[in-house]
Amino acid sequence: MVRIHNIETNEVIDREMTNAEFAQYKAEQEAHDIAKAEAEAKATAKAALLDRLGITAEEAALLLG
Repeated sequence: MVRIHNIETNEVIDREMTNAEFAQYKAEQEAHDIAKAEAEAKATAKAALLDRLGITAEEAALLLG
């Protein structure tokens, strides 16, 4: 569903997405899901490395900074 709000006339139009709009929406959702999964994997790997080293993120920042 697409909502178009004309602020000059205060007219609101609700309509179904076109096939092209829906395809774009789905592609953006998939890209977002992939980016989220990659960020979670990176955070998990970072936490595991810090745990193996026995230091906190703040201590690592001090060492690298």
